Amino acid sequence: MVEVFINVVSWTMLLAGGATGIIGGLGLVRFPDFYTRLHAAGMTDTLCALLIVGGLILQVGFALPTIKLLLILAFLLFTSPTASHALARAAQIDGVEPKLHSGDDVAKANKTS
Repeated sequence: MVEVFINVVSWTMLLAGGATGIIGGLGLVRFPDFYTRLHAAGMTDTLCALLIVGGLILQVGFALPTIKLLLILAFLLFTSPTASHALARAAQIDGVEPKLHSGDDVAKANKTS
């Protein structure tokens, strides 16, 4: 019974991680500027890795690969947000401006809906 519960939780985490990756990829295509795309990539990268590696840890059980997966997860959880911050800071220093919507864009969107 416990094994079935662990398998259900594990596969749920793996599927949720895969769905998060796909949704984040759509965000990279759909979002209008660098900063929103960076946010989608950074959040997706961290959450997707957490869910997928967590699901793999549950599948493996308590063994040597679990320790390796925990080390990989710790590395990803430290480096992904740091890389996103470094990219955003470099873009800000380089003068990349976020795309701001003007009132005209909002008015046009309201008229068409």
